Amino acid sequence: MAQGERVRRILHCDMDCYYAAVHVRDDPSLAGRPVVVGGDPEGRGVVATANYEARRFGIHSAMPAARAKRLCPETVFLAPDFPVYRRESEKIFAIYREITPIVETASLDEAYLDVTDHLGPSGTASEVAKEIRRRVRAERGLTVSVGVGPNCLVAKIASDSCKPDGLRVVPPARVRAFLDPLPVRRLHGVGAATERALAAMGVATVAQLRVVPLPNLLARFHSHGRTLHEYASGIDERPVQPFHERKSLGTENTYRRDLTRVEAMDEQLDAMAREVAVGLGRRDIAACTVTLKVRYPDFTTVTRSLTFRVPTSDPGRIGSTAKGLLRRTEAAHRGVRLLGVSVATLVPATVRQLELFDDA
Repeated sequence: MAQGERVRRILHCDMDCYYAAVHVRDDPSLAGRPVVVGGDPEGRGVVATANYEARRFGIHSAMPAARAKRLCPETVFLAPDFPVYRRESEKIFAIYREITPIVETASLDEAYLDVTDHLGPSGTASEVAKEIRRRVRAERGLTVSVGVGPNCLVAKIASDSCKPDGLRVVPPARVRAFLDPLPVRRLHGVGAATERALAAMGVATVAQLRVVPLPNLLARFHSHGRTLHEYASGIDERPVQPFHERKSLGTENTYRRDLTRVEAMDEQLDAMAREVAVGLGRRDIAACTVTLKVRYPDFTTVTRSLTFRVPTSDPGRIGSTAKGLLRRTEAAHRGVRLLGVSVATLVPATVRQLELFDDA
């Protein structure tokens, strides 16, 4: 860092066992019991979140729910309820945004905050982190682990290292000492394939990666090699980017001639669903609610909606839902002048993997 360059102060806030914690808070009878949020253990469901009581039995995210039940038959299995998680997330993020307007949504339960210019009366990022943890516990009845560092990379690793219900501060002068003993897999952007390639080069820890000459990394990983070189030294210039949330996304068509055949309406809805899905994909978000809009020839307009427990960005599912909603209108008997498909209750697409769960 150049002399006189201002040090950023970044927080990574990560809720502890978020989905399960919300259920336990709202149902005190679950306190102290192993709880899994996910799919049906009698079917092909998958674990989304396991609380720490369940983790003691070896249960973890992405594990088949049936195996989780075998590991601990006393586990309470709950279906995910994303509308509830989303409403709670909005209240938690409102606390963050009272601290700083620079809040980047990573998922429903995870955020980066840039507090460099928003340190409050204390003047320190560590005190800001303590205040966030206090308020989330007092106002929402939940716990959040917070990592503090000079950039997003370090703050994220710090929060991971202090869970559950912890706080870890990594000052700039301690960044290398903090990162050096860690396995390279802990670095952002290092997946299984990169980890194997580094292992073939004799690199297992961040300290070992840091001393690999940059030309060697560029030769093996091309442009990603430079990123690896920088991350190994704790350098991460990515800014915290506030996510300006959309409330809904949709499309509609007014027809020169009224549609009178249901088959023609279905074709239009399928096309709209594909358009909406492209919009979701472009923004890397998914939706829990699908809404159908129908305008009859006399200009009467009706809407029908359906909300899923599990978000989706799949055009087939959006289209089939819209067509099902069409059957709940009088379109087949009255014809339509306008059709529209929109989606709402939008969430970051990181939760799309939960479509593996049974949605019954």
